[in-house]
Amino acid sequence: QVQLVESGGGLVQAGGSLRLSCAASGSIFSINAMGWYRQAPGKQRELVASITSGGSTNYADSVKGRFTISRDNAKNTVFLQMNSLKPEDTAVYYCNANLQALVGGVVTGLYDYWGQGTQVTVSP
Repeated sequence: QVQLVESGGGLVQAGGSLRLSCAASGSIFSINAMGWYRQAPGKQRELVASITSGGSTNYADSVKGRFTISRDNAKNTVFLQMNSLKPEDTAVYYCNANLQALVGGVVTGLYDYWGQGTQVTVSP
């Protein structure tokens, strides 16, 4: 059983900052990439940022220069520092981990796991 638990969402005024955290736990063998996605009402889920186990990062154009993704491999945790927030950043943010689990002593293939989502609301 693998769980991803997010924290750090909330309500903030435009121009403010928030820091999201996501901790993966359970029968994890190894984690490949981790990332953050978001879904605004009436819109499709979109990639915000991702980071490989080696630290290579990728960002959506809309958040470049404002958001920073990082991870602590020892703690299976990924962070998203969000600065200069805009109302259009309002969405439910989901943590994602592409990982191998350990099931009955057997290492699985790589599968995507998701957190439950955390609401980020940016007021004008």
